[in-house]
Amino acid sequence: MSHSDQLARITKAPGFIAALDQSGGSTPKALKLYGIEEDAYANDTEMFALMQEMRARIILAPGFSSDKILGAILFERTMHETINGMPVAEFLWSQKGVVPFLKIDKGLEETANGVQLMKPIAGLDETLKTAKSFGIYGTKERSVVHDANAKGIADIVAQQFELAEAVCGAGLVPILEPEVNIHSETKAEAEDMVRDEILRHLDKISSDVMLKLTIPSKPGLYDACADHQRVQRVVALSGGYSTAEACERLAKNSKMIASFSRALTEGLSAQQSDEAFDAALGANIDKIFAASS
Repeated sequence: MSHSDQLARITKAPGFIAALDQSGGSTPKALKLYGIEEDAYANDTEMFALMQEMRARIILAPGFSSDKILGAILFERTMHETINGMPVAEFLWSQKGVVPFLKIDKGLEETANGVQLMKPIAGLDETLKTAKSFGIYGTKERSVVHDANAKGIADIVAQQFELAEAVCGAGLVPILEPEVNIHSETKAEAEDMVRDEILRHLDKISSDVMLKLTIPSKPGLYDACADHQRVQRVVALSGGYSTAEACERLAKNSKMIASFSRALTEGLSAQQSDEAFDAALGANIDKIFAASS
């Protein structure tokens, strides 16, 4: 299937995007929630191997299918892994009909002006070239807003769009992710500012993008972004909400679909039988799909 098939799925099909991009910093926490303690691995190699087993188990589960899942975001290391002898991105698309994305950010700077910008991304051009060769459709890049600070928010959105230009230039579709911290005391005000900055930049960009945003305090806040001609889809991050709360909040936003990580894997355990694991994952997928419809 071609890029146009993937584009049609991403822009028009019902479903949501699974975030399977736990990286170095978040892997120990993700494994712990999955029932694997830190004493179960001796080094990063063993840790990432266990994480890959978890990801493969999720992807191979019968409920993980194109009926309800449009795309999956991968960690860079995962792009070089295989499932059933096939590169993960190729397996996702050819065997599951799920569009592959790649997380490309390298973590966050210290907080300044109420935000955390992305750290510089070394070897970006090479990463994007490699991603394209693996059949990756698009990228994801995260930064975080903690306060309604006009300068910080202007800086963070500008940085997201600057990176978007490089991604688009490599023939990929960027998912811009200026996350607003769900615990921010000025969350609603910050979201108004983020939306306004995004709309300002969307009017100037020459290629299509996607947006990954915190579920807003005011339902429908990002509808104008979703309706913009340059936006393929607006997806929501779960941001630390439980699966139930994330789904309840998302359901009030008809023009956003989910791109959940922790809410997708909630209740899954390495100790579960395949039957119990598939049932728990299937129940999460059903809830998230319903909230995304």
